[in-house]
Amino acid sequence: MSTVDYGIARWMVIGARSVLSIAIAAAMAVGASQAQTAADAALSMANALDGAGGGVSSEDALAALEAAAEAGQPLALWQLGTMYENGEGVEQDPSRAFGYFSQIANEHADVAPKSLEADIVAQSFVKVGEYYRDGLPDAGITADADRSHALLMHAATYFGDADAQYRVGRLYLEPGGLGYNPLQSARWLSLAARKGHAAAQGLLGQILFNGGEGVERQPVEGLMWLTLARNQTVGTSDATWVNEALTAAMSLATAEQRTEAARMADYYGPQFASF
Repeated sequence: MSTVDYGIARWMVIGARSVLSIAIAAAMAVGASQAQTAADAALSMANALDGAGGGVSSEDALAALEAAAEAGQPLALWQLGTMYENGEGVEQDPSRAFGYFSQIANEHADVAPKSLEADIVAQSFVKVGEYYRDGLPDAGITADADRSHALLMHAATYFGDADAQYRVGRLYLEPGGLGYNPLQSARWLSLAARKGHAAAQGLLGQILFNGGEGVERQPVEGLMWLTLARNQTVGTSDATWVNEALTAAMSLATAEQRTEAARMADYYGPQFASF
């Protein structure tokens, strides 16, 4: 279970319970170890309420989530945001999704980086940043690249969020981003890659293997990162481009470089796995 994918099915057990029960379950989760992720807290909340009665309707579940959101519970706000963003159990409504994600970001911007809700808050900054990048006319939001970049930077720096760091790394390579700078890109991508972010590993591998402005070519390390990315992206949307990048690099590498890169990937793989 990822740190932000709670699963609507787990929330279905909440609907027929009172708001008081939700608050008690939330308090139990918050009182758990601070090393626990917000996803763990959500699962703990669901487990605490599970078995207290069946036959919960989707309307009841939605009402319970909305009640918890009105009480300011970040877990409920996040769940509602993702539901409305993706049209899961409700009619898709990006404007409402934006509102929920914005509320989390506005009310919890300075929450401790290692706190229970930090991952949700960081990803809310990423979500809001995406909306400002593209604009959302229905919500009166015009495209604002500078604001989008600032939101991503907050998630990447203050919270150390791997996905935000990956996105910042990409911005140093893209037109209209933060200014073309492969060295800065590699630095940000390295932060995310070492946390197990597969796409960051793949892009970092390409930069290191090929070299660039300010980046000395490091074919062995580049192949290692590409190999780690390939191993982690099997069956995902990133699999094709990562495989193509690794195949291209392998065709240019020497036998010695391929052997050493494979050895390094085996050694470092467990350390840099699974974002």
